[in-house]
Amino acid sequence: AEAILNSSFDWNGVREPFVVATENDSLNGVAMLMGHQLTGTAQVFADVRTYWSPEAIERVTGHKLDGLAEHGIIHLINSGSAALDGSCKQRDSEGNPTMKPHWEISQQEADACLAATEWCPAIHEYFRGGGYSSRFLTEGGVPFTMTRVNIIKGLGPVLQIAEGWSVELPKDVHDILNKRTNSTWPTTWFAPRLTGKGPFTDVYSVMANWGANHGVLTIGHVGADFITLASMLRIPVCMHNVEETKVYRPSAWAAHGMDIEGQDYRACQNYGPLYKR
Repeated sequence: AEAILNSSFDWNGVREPFVVATENDSLNGVAMLMGHQLTGTAQVFADVRTYWSPEAIERVTGHKLDGLAEHGIIHLINSGSAALDGSCKQRDSEGNPTMKPHWEISQQEADACLAATEWCPAIHEYFRGGGYSSRFLTEGGVPFTMTRVNIIKGLGPVLQIAEGWSVELPKDVHDILNKRTNSTWPTTWFAPRLTGKGPFTDVYSVMANWGANHGVLTIGHVGADFITLASMLRIPVCMHNVEETKVYRPSAWAAHGMDIEGQDYRACQNYGPLYKR
């Protein structure tokens, strides 16, 4: 049910996706809502499950990572509630795999997403009542922005952002790695863009600095849009890998110091939340 609700189509055809966060993770639901409002697309709810280093993958599979994956990858996987759009069987104007707003999706593209999805009997470890989990594999080379909202005691909400790409592995390599966790769930192999410093020093640091075991994938490199929206809502951004030249916040932020991340925290605290209880 969650997989279909989160998708841009159901048994009645193409329609706007709902925003449904599994496991009652309301904070991930907030990030899903932000991504949907910014792009109009379905959002992929995922567990930030496993960091795989190049050395570990070569040791267990014999495969040497290269390209976007050369520094390691993160296994994004969830219990089967991810939007089926996340298979990326939709196509942009140049024929590249993508996820599109519902008003641009053809019935053929919806059918392709369904055809790429298997429905596996749910494992009793997680679903004692039975049912089915959706399983698909996201196509590689697709730009994504991973986000998460966390609540920090004494501070309030903060936003995390990691731009990167999906990665495609050889089938035998994927099968070996996928069986190390739950092979009945949908998978996206994610390679964040590294900056060489802070939480983006390496792929492991991205996962180590992530605030919870859940995140959201939004299509495209739209981290700058998330940053601007967060400033409007007075939510500071605690980590991101967006180029400084693309960051836009209100000019009043400049009065709160010269370090742009520090001034973000001070400005958000000074002006207070846009919406209050």
